[in-house]
Amino acid sequence: MNADREPRQDGPRRVGADREPSPPASARGDRPQDGGWRRIAPKTPERPRRQVVTSPRTTAARRPRQPVTREIDEQTSLGEVYMRSLVRTQFRLALFVCTVLSCVIGGLPLLFLLVPGLREVRLLGVPLPWLVLAGLIYPAFVAGAWLYVRQAERNERHFADLVERR
Repeated sequence: MNADREPRQDGPRRVGADREPSPPASARGDRPQDGGWRRIAPKTPERPRRQVVTSPRTTAARRPRQPVTREIDEQTSLGEVYMRSLVRTQFRLALFVCTVLSCVIGGLPLLFLLVPGLREVRLLGVPLPWLVLAGLIYPAFVAGAWLYVRQAERNERHFADLVERR
């Protein structure tokens, strides 16, 4: 019932006086007005004092970064991934240009076969199919080569930007 109360420890305790505390030495025989009991706050475990730890390093230790160009030169697995991506991009571009040129060049004989009137047309005394296949094919090759070089250089610039950005 009085679990949060503790008897006063003002003076010596008498034997058999478990229920009543002994009065203070100055007032023996007189009972304190509050019944000899005092209220105490429940004991709480003392918290350890917090310590602030500071350090100039705020990030975890990192491995020193190697430039990607070094990764490529040393042919590491990361360098191989970068090079494979560049080669794959260039290969796709080459396939695209070759496919377009093949369709154009392969489509001309098919066009002359399907439209017989074009086979009979003559310019400067030379049949149109001969002029187209002998004269206009080469400018198409040059245009395809120009397109390929332009796009390949663009791909290499993007690759260089990617390597420098990392």
